[in-house]
Amino acid sequence: MGDGKNARNEEFQSFMIGRWPRLMRTAFLLTGEQHAAEDLVQSTLERVYVSWRKVGAADDPEAYVRRVMINLHARKHRRRLKEFLAPKDDSGLVHEIADTGDRIAQADDRGALLKALAQLPVRQREAVVLRYWEDLTETQAAEAMGCSVGTVKSNAARGIAKLRAIPGLAETVTHGGRK
Repeated sequence: MGDGKNARNEEFQSFMIGRWPRLMRTAFLLTGEQHAAEDLVQSTLERVYVSWRKVGAADDPEAYVRRVMINLHARKHRRRLKEFLAPKDDSGLVHEIADTGDRIAQADDRGALLKALAQLPVRQREAVVLRYWEDLTETQAAEAMGCSVGTVKSNAARGIAKLRAIPGLAETVTHGGRK
């Protein structure tokens, strides 16, 4: 009996360690603040651990976890808690280390991009983050956001259009296409 629980704990720990950087990146892009991102990931993993037997048996555990994270973030937003993507003094924060293939990381002014991202409505921000940072398909993003593919398309298109309208960011934002 104890061996099964130990195996599940090891499986969860392996999952958590392997996905932590990507979950942190997504959480940071959603919340805009390092500590809030850490809280969001920890809260997400706490909920996932409780039902790990079900999550671990899912076809795509990472998608399940991502959906939990989006739901927790949306719930926090509904309570009207304020988020900041560009803290005034970030000297004490550990900065996100971008993936080497992350085209957005190549932007000259990442701070300006994060500030612009913070100005998007939450659903547009979620759609842009999931589609362009996480490189999810429209279907995967729709599953994570709990909405239709059409809603993802329209929110991502509106979000990208708003980002393109900001002077200096037009070159940073992809042209609606995939890599």
